[in-house]
Amino acid sequence: QVQLVESGGGLVQAGGSLRLSCAASGRSFSYYDMGWFRQAPGKDREFVALSYWSGLSPYYEDSVKGRFTISRDNAKSTVYLQMNSLKPEDTAVYYCAAGREPWLTVVPGRLRDFGSWGQGTQVTVSS
Repeated sequence: QVQLVESGGGLVQAGGSLRLSCAASGRSFSYYDMGWFRQAPGKDREFVALSYWSGLSPYYEDSVKGRFTISRDNAKSTVYLQMNSLKPEDTAVYYCAAGREPWLTVVPGRLRDFGSWGQGTQVTVSS
């Protein structure tokens, strides 16, 4: 498994931008699918974006398509989430997650495919 630490959350006005980072420790980061999820108060954790280890095109939840971009730097063992045109409904705790094993291609929204989670970082978008 990998250990994950998110950073970059904060308070931003609607229409603004934030970039989240998730630093991983452990071996073989480049062979893990890496995802971002979020959880708003009183709601279930929901999928946001996925970066495939294999180089397949990233996958996004519909509501963030065209606004959010996931990327990764394997040399730094870090995955990023660039969030533009933020909306109040994007307010949530954001979590990064790694596939439960290397070389596994996950199903994007299937939580059980992810074996490691960060502690989360709060994103608040004011109207």
